[in-house]
Amino acid sequence: MLEQVLIAVYLIVALLLIGFVLIQQGKGADMGASFGAGGSNTVFGSSGSGNFMTKTTAVLATCFFVISLLLGTIAANKNEKVDEFDNLEMPAVEIPVDSEIPNVTTELPAASDVPAPTVTEEETKEEDVPN
Repeated sequence: MLEQVLIAVYLIVALLLIGFVLIQQGKGADMGASFGAGGSNTVFGSSGSGNFMTKTTAVLATCFFVISLLLGTIAANKNEKVDEFDNLEMPAVEIPVDSEIPNVTTELPAASDVPAPTVTEEETKEEDVPN
C-alpha cells in the first residue's frame, strides 16, 4: 500500500519538477528586463519570479530524490519468492507404479528364420548388360 502511494506522489513530483524547470527563465533573460522588457514579472513581486521558482524547484528536487531513495529501499527489502528447487528439505512424493501393467516384449525373428531374397535369371541378365 505504501509503495503505491509513494509511486503516485513520485510521479506527481516528477511532473511538477519538469514543469517548473521548463517555466523558469534563463540567466540571459534578466538583460532584457533592465531595458524595460520585464514589466510582466510584477505578478511575483518586484524581484520577479526568480526566488519563488528557484525555491520551489529546490524543494521539488529534494522530494524527488528522497522518494527515489525510499522506493529503492522498499524494492531492495522485498522478499523474493523462494525457488522450489532450492528447498530440498521435504522429500518428493513417490507415486506408486501400477504393477498390473502387462510387460510387453516383442520377440524378433532370428537371422536364420528370415528367408534370403531370391534373384531371378532375368534380373541378373539385365544387370550384366552394359548400356
